[in-house]
Amino acid sequence: MLRAPIWDAETAERYDTPGSGMFAPEVVGPTVERLAALADGGRALEFAIGTGRVAVPLAERGVPVTGIELSQPMIHRLRTKVDEATIPTVVGDMATAVAPGEYTLVYLVFNTISNLLTQTEQVECFRNAARHLVPGGRFVIELWVPELRKLPPGQQAVVWHSEPGYVGLDMYDVLNQYAESHHFRFDESGQARLSRSPHRYIWPAELDLMAQLAGFELESRHADWTGGEFTADSRSHVSVYRLPPR
Repeated sequence: MLRAPIWDAETAERYDTPGSGMFAPEVVGPTVERLAALADGGRALEFAIGTGRVAVPLAERGVPVTGIELSQPMIHRLRTKVDEATIPTVVGDMATAVAPGEYTLVYLVFNTISNLLTQTEQVECFRNAARHLVPGGRFVIELWVPELRKLPPGQQAVVWHSEPGYVGLDMYDVLNQYAESHHFRFDESGQARLSRSPHRYIWPAELDLMAQLAGFELESRHADWTGGEFTADSRSHVSVYRLPPR
């Protein structure tokens, strides 16, 4: 499984980018709106809550939010925004840690389930979500679609994003269904800083099978948080799974 040192104090410090990137209003706003609707008036649990990018505005919307997070530095950053009483957080792994109470919604955003590096752990993540949910409760996953179609024969890397000061590429090991994301950041002097994160990538059909093993049914799948159509060309998806009502 993913170990906490990847999300160390330095990473936590530079993770937040208020008003831009993942923290831009046009990114966070639709995410929070959709999750608030899916919570349906109940409590929400975020697996891998991080620094509270989604949890804090969701709690401000009136949804009671609890978190599970493996990285203490990320939790420390969260605590600069809200206290434990506002967003209680359990220290632990999202595949096994238990938060008190029951929830109508469990959610995982921004590809986080792929940080679990074995299929077994990913299945256990679904089962852990099911353990926390009331009958009829929902488990929501935001996940990227592996871009293997972009790999030329004999090549292993795909540049998935580039902008001034940043290049992101993924190195694929297709035999083991593994990818490592490389993030190159350049300062004004031209010096580059590299950070990397490992992933076990998951196709949507495999994700659906994991859900079935944990007792879920697929309720909906869209290309984004605004409800865009999911197609063969979509680069990511938001999948909503639901437990059967009692």
